[in-house]
Amino acid sequence: MLYFRNDYGNGAHPAVLEALTRTNMDLTAGYGLDPYCEAAAETIRDLCAAPGAAVHFLVGGTQVNKTAIAAFLRPYEAVLSAASGHICVHETGSIEQDGHKVIHCPAPGGKLTPEILRSMCAAHSGEHMVVPRLAYISNTTEVGTVYRREELLALRAACDELGLLLYCDGARLGSAMTAAGADTSFPDYAETCHAFTIGGTKNGLLFGEALVITEPSLQPYFRHCMKQQGAILAKGRLLGVQFSAILKDGLYLDLARHANAMAARLTAGLKDMGVPLLVDSPSNQVFPILPDQTVEALEKSVAFEVQEKLDGGRTCVRFVTAWHTAEAEVDELLKTIKEALA
Repeated sequence: MLYFRNDYGNGAHPAVLEALTRTNMDLTAGYGLDPYCEAAAETIRDLCAAPGAAVHFLVGGTQVNKTAIAAFLRPYEAVLSAASGHICVHETGSIEQDGHKVIHCPAPGGKLTPEILRSMCAAHSGEHMVVPRLAYISNTTEVGTVYRREELLALRAACDELGLLLYCDGARLGSAMTAAGADTSFPDYAETCHAFTIGGTKNGLLFGEALVITEPSLQPYFRHCMKQQGAILAKGRLLGVQFSAILKDGLYLDLARHANAMAARLTAGLKDMGVPLLVDSPSNQVFPILPDQTVEALEKSVAFEVQEKLDGGRTCVRFVTAWHTAEAEVDELLKTIKEALA
């Protein structure tokens, strides 16, 4: 079975496993108050050129989004998100569970714009409506598109104008920074976002996301909010060890760069076959549109996700490449698709 369902289906990169094994019998304080987490946090502050940032390590993406948004907002405040955003579609109402409305914004290509923010804020006024307070973006987006530096700067300017916080879900931040045409780096997120995450689960870790809070007013008592949400891991050392290993010598970006390269190889092969794409994604998610009978044939030997059903007997599927995807696997997938199309 060829596996292109997601980029977290396997275990961890060997360097991460080696670090976990090497430190396995070390005895440290719990709950992330250990030398490994302290060292990883300092590494992240250095990479982001943000010496005043607060860095927290959490287990998963939904957990960190839920915890951060619950901590940052007052009860009557709401989140603006592209309708395709992860918190809208794939987090089972976790933000709403804490009492914060998620305002779904129609956003072509999965990206918010200053114009969208202004329009949605203007539509919410008076005490009988929620108050938009936080703009949620993800980079890469849920459809594989990527925010460039100028777009982040424009969003931050609009957020400052509108009194919004800018929060970036970086579950695939490595892919966003190494995609073709990308021009962002760690310091760009520290400069433009009030808070953002560096995703590890989808880029070589067993589990783990790093939350970087650059806005000083959001930093006090955040660990209290983590504890309330069940988001402080007793064996927190495991997160610090993993992030230190993956961030060493540029490994984090190297792994993401490889995943993107494999997706580019897949995209080029699909285009050669004349297969249309839902969006021209430069990152590690590829969204070909295939006849329904082709999709049925592929399901026998390929693991993937169905993105959406389309008219005319067509289906958009999602293939995801990862740090461990081999060229031979991509070529075998292309061969399988070509045979299924025949």
